Amino acid sequence: MIYRLGVLGMGRFSNTRPENETGVVRKNWKGRIRVVLVYPNHYAVGMSNLGFQAVYRLINAIDHVLCERAFLPDGSGDEAVRSVESGRFLHEFDIIAFSVSFENDFPNLLSILHQAGVPLRSADRMSPHPLVLGGGVACFLNPEPIAPFIDCFLMGEAEVILSEFFNLYTPTGDRNKLLREMARSIRGVYVPGFYKTAYNDDGTLKRFKPICDVPETIKRRYISDLAECPTTSMVLTPHTTFKETFLIEVARGCPHGCRFCSAGFVYRPPRFRPVDLLEQCVEKGLGLTHRIGLVSTAVSDLPGLETLCKKALESDMVLSFSSLRTDAMNAEFAAVLRQSRVKTATLAPDAGSERMRRVINKGITEDDLLNAVEVLIDGGIPNLKLYFMVGLPTETMEDVEAIVRLCRRVKKQFLVSSRARKRIGTITVSLNAFVPKPVTPFQWAAMEDQRTLKKKIKWVKQGLRREANVSVKTDPLRRDVVQALLSRGDRNVANLLERRHETGATWPGILKTFSKASGFYITRERPVSEKLPWDFIDHGISNLFLAGEYRKAKEDRVSAPCPMKDCSLCGVCGSDTQ
Repeated sequence: MIYRLGVLGMGRFSNTRPENETGVVRKNWKGRIRVVLVYPNHYAVGMSNLGFQAVYRLINAIDHVLCERAFLPDGSGDEAVRSVESGRFLHEFDIIAFSVSFENDFPNLLSILHQAGVPLRSADRMSPHPLVLGGGVACFLNPEPIAPFIDCFLMGEAEVILSEFFNLYTPTGDRNKLLREMARSIRGVYVPGFYKTAYNDDGTLKRFKPICDVPETIKRRYISDLAECPTTSMVLTPHTTFKETFLIEVARGCPHGCRFCSAGFVYRPPRFRPVDLLEQCVEKGLGLTHRIGLVSTAVSDLPGLETLCKKALESDMVLSFSSLRTDAMNAEFAAVLRQSRVKTATLAPDAGSERMRRVINKGITEDDLLNAVEVLIDGGIPNLKLYFMVGLPTETMEDVEAIVRLCRRVKKQFLVSSRARKRIGTITVSLNAFVPKPVTPFQWAAMEDQRTLKKKIKWVKQGLRREANVSVKTDPLRRDVVQALLSRGDRNVANLLERRHETGATWPGILKTFSKASGFYITRERPVSEKLPWDFIDHGISNLFLAGEYRKAKEDRVSAPCPMKDCSLCGVCGSDTQ
C-alpha cells in the first residue's frame, strides 16, 4: 500500500504523543514480544500512510505481541528516537520494524539506527541488540541497497506473513539459528546475511546464491481474497494531510498496466473489496468522523462505486478519492467532489502525445482528458492539476512539445466551461522526471541525464509561461536522481548510503565522488538478459512478459488491461505466492 497523496507539516515533533490521537493501542509491556514499528520519515508523513496504520493494527491483533510507533524526529542533530505510545528508546524493544514505502527514505533508516545506538550493519549486531526487520513495498521491490543494514525482510503483504513470523519468533536464544529456521520455513522471509553476491568485471551482477540451506528465490506473499480483510484507518489524528479522515482501502493493484507504474505490477492480481464490506467500513468511519477517504491505485474501477457515491450525496458525509481515472470521470463523481468541498481536481495524462500514451500503455485519449475537464468545471470544481512526466522511453522533443499543446487545449476547454459558470480558476501543471522502477516493463530502461531533463522541463515552462492562470511546478531533479539510484541499485549502493551517513555529504557530492555510480545505476539502459539485483524475488510475474511489454513500448503498441481472472499472460495467476 503505497499511498502518499501529499503531506502537511505539523511543526516540531519531539517524540511525545501528539494531541488528539484516537485509536491508539495500549497493552501491558511485560510478558509480550515488544515491537516498535518505525516509519522512516516524520510523523505527519507516516500517519498519512494507510499501509503503516494497517501493520500497526495487525501486529497488535496478535495477543502476545505489543507494537508501538516511532518516526523520524523533526528536530536536527542526534535527537534520540522514542516510541509514541510509551516514550521508550528504540533499543529497549525486541524488534525494530521498519515500514518503508519510498526509496528516498532509505537514508533515514541509518539515521534512526544511529540515534538508537544500534550498529548500522547487521553483521555488527549481537545480543542484546534488537532484531532489525524490514518491510513495505520499497523493500519487496528491491531491498538490496539496504540489505546489509537489515537482519530480516518480510516480503509481501502483512496479512499473510505477520502471524507466521510472530508464531515462530522468540527474543531469546541463538538469533542466527532462529533466522535460519524462519528463512527455511516461512515463505517471504529474506535474511540477506544468508546470501552472497558476486559481480562480473563490468560491475553487473554475476551470482546471487545462498550460503546455507535456505531458498534460492524469495516468494512475495499476497492475500488472494480481500473480502474478509478490511483495511481502514487505525488512528485518527488532525496532524496529517487527511485531517481526521477515516481512510478505507477499496482495492489493491490496478488492471490498466501502465508500464512505468510498479503498483500496477507488484500488486497483481488486482483485487477489489465487495461494496457491502466497504459500506460496513463507511458506517464504522462515520461513527468517528464525517470525513471518509477511499484509497487505492484504481478507485474508479471499483465495481459498485456508484453506490458509495450515492450514499455520500444523500448524507453530509465528506467523501474523497485517492485517484480517479480520467476516462472514468462523470457528473456523479464531480458532484461528490463538490459536496466534499474539493477545490482542485487532479488528472494524470502523464504524457502529452497520443504516441507516448501508447508507449506507456496509459489507455486514455486526448478526448477523454478534455471531457473530464468539462465535467469537472461544469460540476463546480474550479481548479485543475495535471500530472506529466518527461524522459520517458523513446520520448522526443516533439513529444515534449505535445505537453505544451495539450495543456493549451485543456486551458481552452477550461475557459469555455469556466466562463459559463462566471468563475475562472487555475491550472497547475506538475512536471516530473521519469524514474525506472523494478518489476515493471521499464525496469531495463535508462533514466535520462539531468542536462537533457532540464532542457525538456525548461521547454515546457517557456511554452506555458505566457498562459494566464497556468503555472508549472517541478520537484528538484536531484531527488529523482537519488530515487533512481536507490530504486535500481545493488548491495554496493549500501556503501554509498553509509558513506553519506558517516560524512554528512550531500547526494550530489557522493555521486561526484563516485562518478561511475551515476552512469552505471541511473542512466544506463540494461539489456533484458542482465541479471538484475531484485531478480531473486518471485513476484509471480514472468520476466519474459515484462520484456515483451518493454518491446511493445518501443514499438508504440498497447496491451489490453489485466482481465483479472485466471489467464497465462503475465504468470501471476496460479503462481504459488499466497
